[in-house]
Amino acid sequence: MTASAFGGEVSEYYQKFRRGYPPEVARELTTAFALTRDDVVLDLGCGTGQLTRVLAPRVQAVLGMDPEPAMLAQARLATEEPNVSWLLGADSDVGALAAVLGPGRLAAVTVAQALHWMDHERLFVAVRPLLRPGGGVAVVTNGEPLWLQGSAWSAALREVLVAYLGTPVHSTCGTDEASQQRYADALAAAGYAVAARVVEYSAPLTVEEIVGGVFSAMSPDRLPAPEARPAFTERVREAVAPHGPLREHVRVRLLTGTR
Repeated sequence: MTASAFGGEVSEYYQKFRRGYPPEVARELTTAFALTRDDVVLDLGCGTGQLTRVLAPRVQAVLGMDPEPAMLAQARLATEEPNVSWLLGADSDVGALAAVLGPGRLAAVTVAQALHWMDHERLFVAVRPLLRPGGGVAVVTNGEPLWLQGSAWSAALREVLVAYLGTPVHSTCGTDEASQQRYADALAAAGYAVAARVVEYSAPLTVEEIVGGVFSAMSPDRLPAPEARPAFTERVREAVAPHGPLREHVRVRLLTGTR
């Protein structure tokens, strides 16, 4: 996983506009790995800590690990939970944690909206020595990208993005069925017992949230110039206006592999 895609202003948009996780997600993970207040969880590729903060009240400690310093800086500003620590590192650094934590110290390693940046096959093998019996890996996706959903407003947004970028937008960020099956197969091959869970919810959307969500997924060099952002926002507003009131149906997928 590389840091370059989420530096600078992108990390600010990420913290402000990326959806958090409903309490049901933490409950599902607690059940999957029998989490207790004695446990430590590693949230790998934590970004600005949306999942990290949800897990914190349920365990002894959560380690949020990300390769982008700007994302971790935003995470620190947004976090009040005293049992959260932030680490600078990528998936390739996970093996080094064994010397610090010791074998079997982690109850879970969660990867939320980030596994498509990682070498997932190597990662699933590398984390096994760190996991206690009954612990495991959770791959979490917080809905499909805003521009790839089945709604009319999403299709309209996609047209705006294609016109702006000059290229089709088709990255699913690991939410598609083929990616999910590939992750499940890799978990099974690494010796985990695999299960899938889904948490669904619906929430209203504003144009500002849509644009902020789009900017949170762009590399810094692809963001519109500051003076051009109001015009970009208006283009999105005009495109989606016929399809209001705007609402997003979010399907949180939890793919778990238990040791």
